[in-house]
Amino acid sequence: MSIISQNIKFLRKKKGLTQQAFADEVGIKRSLVGAYEEDRADPKYGLLKKLALYFDVSLDDFINETIDANWAPKPKGDPNNLRILSITVDKEDNENIEMVPVKASAGYLNGYADPQYVAQLPKFYLPMFKQGTYRAFEISGDSMLPLQSGSIIIGEYLERWSDIKPGDTYVVVSKSEGVVYKRIGNKFKDSKKLKLVSDNPVYDPYEVSGEDVLEIWKAKGYFSTHLPEPAPEPTMESLTGMMAQMQRSIADLQKNSNN
Repeated sequence: MSIISQNIKFLRKKKGLTQQAFADEVGIKRSLVGAYEEDRADPKYGLLKKLALYFDVSLDDFINETIDANWAPKPKGDPNNLRILSITVDKEDNENIEMVPVKASAGYLNGYADPQYVAQLPKFYLPMFKQGTYRAFEISGDSMLPLQSGSIIIGEYLERWSDIKPGDTYVVVSKSEGVVYKRIGNKFKDSKKLKLVSDNPVYDPYEVSGEDVLEIWKAKGYFSTHLPEPAPEPTMESLTGMMAQMQRSIADLQKNSNN
């Protein structure tokens, strides 16, 4: 008997429901309840989400943990809590980099763990990103200048949020803020909230609750159609400053050599 079939049977009985009463509650046929509990069929992803919500357990626990009288749910926001990650691979079994365009950001909040949804995202493969799991996110707005709106961030999946390094940039996927690219201002284990900081000083830092966060991806690179501008020609003022700095450095060296 699989974990899912055991969990359905245990949680149904815990609610004191017959198979028929349970089927009526969740809107499926009684015969399907029997098939699921006897491990003769597997619920589809949409029904799994519905059942997890009905039993008030996380989807992660519902499909990965044996839920019985001794079971206790993991604390929400636990940085060591393993999370479901759906990926796709190419014909040579290399993990693809799935692309999440701005227009798909809202849908990604609901489908990020759905293999069927992830499989429909645009995807590509880059040989320089071999170790790890990566995803690409298109950013919008000017909160992270000089990166322009429309730039694409390549992020590496961060399984343990306790590995967050304050000051580094990440793509944070949360229920409240959606998909954002920011610097994180604190270690997650120090607080149940994450401080998100924009590189553009016009935007104030803000916090998101750890319970709201769905995924975190550490920025590893980016694509942009905006190429760097050429360095400005030196002005007389800048040249004068450079000469003055050189003279001070030479004077300091002479002073040190005479001591």
